[in-house]
Amino acid sequence: MQKTASLNRRHFLRSSSALIALPFLESLGFRRFASAAPAARPPKRLIFLALGWGITEESWYPDIQKPGANYLLPQGLKPLERHQKDFSVVQGLWNKFSDGGHWGSTMWLTGANRFAQPGQSFHNSISADQVAAEQLGKETRFASLQFNGAKLSEGLDGHGPGLSLAWDPSGKPVAGLDGPTAAFQRLFAPDHTPVEKQKAGLLQKRSVLDAVLEDAADLQRRLGKTDNQKLAEYFQGIRDIETRLSKEEQWIGVPQPKAPLGEPKAGLAGFEEIKVMYDIMLAAMQTDSTRVLSYRMPVESLLKSLDVKVFPHDMSHYHTTRAEKLDASQKRDEAQSKLLAGFLDKLKATQEADGSRLFDNVALAYGSNLRTGHELSNCPTLLAGGAAGLKLGHSIVAPKNTPLCNAWLSLLHGVGVKAERHGDSTGPLKEILV
Repeated sequence: MQKTASLNRRHFLRSSSALIALPFLESLGFRRFASAAPAARPPKRLIFLALGWGITEESWYPDIQKPGANYLLPQGLKPLERHQKDFSVVQGLWNKFSDGGHWGSTMWLTGANRFAQPGQSFHNSISADQVAAEQLGKETRFASLQFNGAKLSEGLDGHGPGLSLAWDPSGKPVAGLDGPTAAFQRLFAPDHTPVEKQKAGLLQKRSVLDAVLEDAADLQRRLGKTDNQKLAEYFQGIRDIETRLSKEEQWIGVPQPKAPLGEPKAGLAGFEEIKVMYDIMLAAMQTDSTRVLSYRMPVESLLKSLDVKVFPHDMSHYHTTRAEKLDASQKRDEAQSKLLAGFLDKLKATQEADGSRLFDNVALAYGSNLRTGHELSNCPTLLAGGAAGLKLGHSIVAPKNTPLCNAWLSLLHGVGVKAERHGDSTGPLKEILV
């Protein structure tokens, strides 16, 4: 009888100069053979999708007086009807320190107090996705991936300050990839730079860091307390760069995975852009390029693609003069829900090596720090996916003024991230757990 080689969950091709990670392959997992050991469980993934300018509260939230499993799906979420048993809408959550009336995502994942540092008008802290990336990103090429709308650099779209949804341990913004083309190329464009040249480039960067650290250490001895605190933040930034360089070193010589989709057309905007970005996020998970993703979605280009003439900021104030502003807001909600429904379709249709659905191994949060206009209470929050042990198919009403970070703490725990607290959390949000 022929012996079968023992294979790990992730498989590699070895040569004298490179170690090449293979994707998850059914045939190597022996999923089809009853006599063999079952395939290892797929990794858990965490996804955050942020809306700019909030939602239309009258037609997006379920009736707060009738929570539970048999709730009536409101018009703004109607396109998600086929998935109603697989997501929950949570009301009553907020970031109590947030006061930026146009900031839909700046503090969304951090829960920080912007005035926490005396004498400073802006302060932030680490975002939930980056907390997850520190632990879930150890085995993947990218610890996390941040995506933005292609036109986001031209306007904040109701999201507020930041380069993406992500903020590092020092509360500094983490850059994102603008649009489908940049995202696709970052994931799948091959790097033809010779390995030795890549190593030399990284060595040069490390030499520069070493020189900077030496100068900074000498300067530190001559500074006062306040300046030393500022320098400590600087050192944290240097450590973050060192971490990224170490990650790059691990993957030198490992080719980019083959893309499971074609390169997107240039110039995509609005509805089609978001649709393709969801496809790219799906591909990133299929190839195990990362397990933590976030997407700061565009609004202005979405409205234009829907042939809506109302300016996004005006639309967010539909309650002042309703008419076409209210119509624009509701069209925006329904389009975003339709796009999310398509993404959930694909997460459910994508099979993992062990036979489960990708949806079963994902925890997904969809929402905003803004409710509507300048309102920052009752943050719109939709949770989906089977990875975090969430109660799905429910309209859930949390106690009034419950920290949004309680939900993020629950998601972190659910995907296996060890964290005692996050932001202004007071504990896991028991109402959303099975």
